[in-house]
Amino acid sequence: MAGKEEAMERDPLAESLNDLFTSVSTMVKGQLQGTNNLLELLEKMNVRVAEEYKGFGDVASGLRVYVEQLKTKSGNFDEYVQQIDAIEQQVTEFEAVISLLDKYVSLLESKLLSAYQTPP
Repeated sequence: MAGKEEAMERDPLAESLNDLFTSVSTMVKGQLQGTNNLLELLEKMNVRVAEEYKGFGDVASGLRVYVEQLKTKSGNFDEYVQQIDAIEQQVTEFEAVISLLDKYVSLLESKLLSAYQTPP
């Protein structure tokens, strides 16, 4: 009976230690589970961001093709742009000639008017 009494006296201490170890174990498991949940969330976020950037890559690739097509089309217009520049230059020169002719005609007109107004 002495062993049984001794076991009953140690029982509360053993139970307290057992409770302590169980609580610590539960706490560690909870922290590990929390960390695991955070890592799973991070993994899902990484997958989502990767999918999003993959879509951006597709858009960027499409834009690159579109820009190349525009460059090709604009290259076809270079000849016309040069022709327009040449025409503009010719028009500017033509306007200068017209201005000189207008002054000359005005001078001739004034000479003719003065010749008709003066009696012989």
